[in-house]
Amino acid sequence: MEHPLLQSYGSLDGWHILLIMGGLSIGFFLFQVQKATRLVMLGAKDDRFDSWSTRITEFTIGWLGQKRVLRDRVAGTMHVLIFWGFLFLASDMLDLASANFFSDRILPDLLHGPWNGMVELGYTMALIGCLAALIRRLAFTPAKLRGKSRLEQIEGNVILLLILTITTTSFVIESKEDPSRLWEPIGHAVSQYGVSDHFAVASYWAHMFSISVFFVLIPLSKHMHLLMAVPNVFFHDVDPPGKMRPLAIGDHGKAVPLEDLDIDSFGVSTYTQYTWRQLIDAWSCTSCARCQDVCPAYASGKGLNPMEVIHDVRNYANEHAPLLLAGEQPEETMMQRITEEAVWACTTCNACVDICPLYIEHVPKLTDLRRNAMMETMEYPDVLNTAMGNIESASNPYGFGAHERADWAADLDVKVGEPAEYIYFVGCAASFDERNQKVARSTIALLKEAGLDVGILGMQEGCSGDPARRAGNEYLFQMLAETNMTTFQELGVKRIIASCPHCFHTLGKEYGDYGGDRLEVFHHTEILAKLQDEGKLPMVEGNGRSVTFHDPCYLGRIGGVIDEPRNVIGGVDVETENHGQDSFCCGAGGAQMWMEEDADKRVNVIRAKELSETGCDTVAVGCPFCSVMVNDGLDAVGAEMEVMDVAELLWEQIVARDKEIQDVYDKPLKSLPGSESQK
Repeated sequence: MEHPLLQSYGSLDGWHILLIMGGLSIGFFLFQVQKATRLVMLGAKDDRFDSWSTRITEFTIGWLGQKRVLRDRVAGTMHVLIFWGFLFLASDMLDLASANFFSDRILPDLLHGPWNGMVELGYTMALIGCLAALIRRLAFTPAKLRGKSRLEQIEGNVILLLILTITTTSFVIESKEDPSRLWEPIGHAVSQYGVSDHFAVASYWAHMFSISVFFVLIPLSKHMHLLMAVPNVFFHDVDPPGKMRPLAIGDHGKAVPLEDLDIDSFGVSTYTQYTWRQLIDAWSCTSCARCQDVCPAYASGKGLNPMEVIHDVRNYANEHAPLLLAGEQPEETMMQRITEEAVWACTTCNACVDICPLYIEHVPKLTDLRRNAMMETMEYPDVLNTAMGNIESASNPYGFGAHERADWAADLDVKVGEPAEYIYFVGCAASFDERNQKVARSTIALLKEAGLDVGILGMQEGCSGDPARRAGNEYLFQMLAETNMTTFQELGVKRIIASCPHCFHTLGKEYGDYGGDRLEVFHHTEILAKLQDEGKLPMVEGNGRSVTFHDPCYLGRIGGVIDEPRNVIGGVDVETENHGQDSFCCGAGGAQMWMEEDADKRVNVIRAKELSETGCDTVAVGCPFCSVMVNDGLDAVGAEMEVMDVAELLWEQIVARDKEIQDVYDKPLKSLPGSESQK
């Protein structure tokens, strides 16, 4: 059969039809892509041209290997089949559009078989993935898909039908080109049915028309991610998860000190104040709703949906494109578009960022808006005034005087404000909250039991600044960071132990920008686990408790400390449905600990129900905020479970062991001669 491109159709040759159809679709595609690119490049500067080896490695396993996509085994497998299928068959599109010029004139004869085999494998993979996705969408529609608008559902189905057309017609076209039984078994099988020339020609044009329509739909839909995902993944944030950036960075790569700070605005109010990398996110979203599914604020019924935040940025850009591209600013601010309710509902748990298959950075878009609201427009929840005022005046959100910081340790014979090999950074909660003071006492007791040279800062310790930073008060945070760093340097502090994951993260991952890049910061569960491994602390044995563990977001998902807390308590009896890296937030992060929450929209109640379903009698935690929130949540759902820190559980075992030893020592030795006289 003569190639369809070489045939005539009335007054037009096949080449003419393809040029018209392809020219219009590709022209429209390129116009939309350049428009999106111009809108992205309106963003502020962002130096993402570092850590090339890390970027190349992560790009290879993240984009090419689809690492994060496969965390959802069902939908991920379907997507990977389509993705890899298109990678394999891409060269065939060029061949079909050039009347087999590539395969006939360029490709060596030796490679014809393997190349045809790769192409057919690609079409087959894409077909299987497409069929599975269609069946899932139409017959077993997930709740998150049912919640989408009618237009979004139609759009998704149309794209899949186009892929279905592209893949099925390929086998018909292939059947007319003497397919190999070995390399092209499906095409060979189709050829046995005696496909007519007319049907093959019709299939070819259906194939090329579907590709042309695909080019038109890509920039108008979520499938723009096919293009934008490449720079989005490659230029992902290589800093530690959850790490926020300073107000300004100097030439030396560190934060500009407050005394030298000279900036005109704080945070983000306008579209162009987001960085170009933040803006690429808007065109990279696949609307897979994974971020929505793991967001605690969304699950509790609040007005935050991280997926919609990304959509809001793209929709804002498209709606205001004429003004933006003309260098003007729309009257509508980004806060108005995303809404205050959404911005202040975020717990900064990072679940959305962690789960996103395309490395979209949702949380910074919200915290940047908070910075502007807190430090420039002064439009933030009034309830934060108390905590921020207390931090500013007393260096703790509770408002207690600094002279009370070490009262909990008055009888523990621990160094206070003196140099020590390890400094236990107590944190505000364990310093002033009576319940969490018990955790601090247990932690110090364990460290002293193991023989560590450990001390506390006492009244020299200030808030790490986490609540201020997550609330958007970056100026106050930097003031605290600089003050604490001065204290660390004066005392020669090199190693810090923190029982609060928020302090652990802030001191260990963020203080480096303020001169603390040489600090070694450990969570107390890391140190306790190490001391157990070295035999300096006993391993936990069964004590009649059935235990589950709640992973704090800033310890597990953000901090990467997952196994150590479990090792300290000898493992857990039952894991919650969401645990480890996929743990569900307690609701206290992102300064939510200091904000009011609607009674019927409480994140901690959702988590408490999940914990109670384990049937355990004890919830182990490794965070003072989680301790409070989980305990309150359990009370709300009527679950009688005891909440204890990992350190308390270990210390309980040591105290019980010592009591048993003392009881044995005090017992009369009846079996030995003369024991009666010892009574």
